Amino acid sequence: MELTNENVLGKLIAQFGEENIRDAYNPDGIMTFTTNRENIIALIQYLYDDKDLQVQFLTTMAGIHFPDHKGMEMCMMYQLHSLRHNYRLRIKVFVPAEDPVLPTLTGIYATANWMEREAYDFYGFIFTGHPNLIRILNIEEMEYHPMLKQYPLEDQTREDKIDTYFGR
Repeated sequence: MELTNENVLGKLIAQFGEENIRDAYNPDGIMTFTTNRENIIALIQYLYDDKDLQVQFLTTMAGIHFPDHKGMEMCMMYQLHSLRHNYRLRIKVFVPAEDPVLPTLTGIYATANWMEREAYDFYGFIFTGHPNLIRILNIEEMEYHPMLKQYPLEDQTREDKIDTYFGR
């Protein structure tokens, strides 16, 4: 089976249904779609185990905060790669900010351990079943998650910058 975005999308929809594989598009030629947290483990396990797909490399996981998307403020984006077929895909899962809980991928990909710790550290995602969900880069005593957009990007009290140099 040749891995094209259309073939892979069709195979996933046949397995999981259109209600669980939605908003598909191909930015930069990479199949990108949205699913829900209830299906993410089964979906990624299927991609990993399927003999035609062999998507067995987790490239990255990235947290994204959309404060204006009520009920879907938090997004976890998974980028996966089939090294055998040189095929990539991107999966998004949106969850409410009040419930940023997702299942851990550490049972499928060992590398998810540190990626999930980073998403917890910077965005506050909770990964159920994670073997050691503690901060990875910030101090444990930190009581907030600095990549959330409710915090300013820079120190507003700085006096060593002149805003006109930065187009402001």
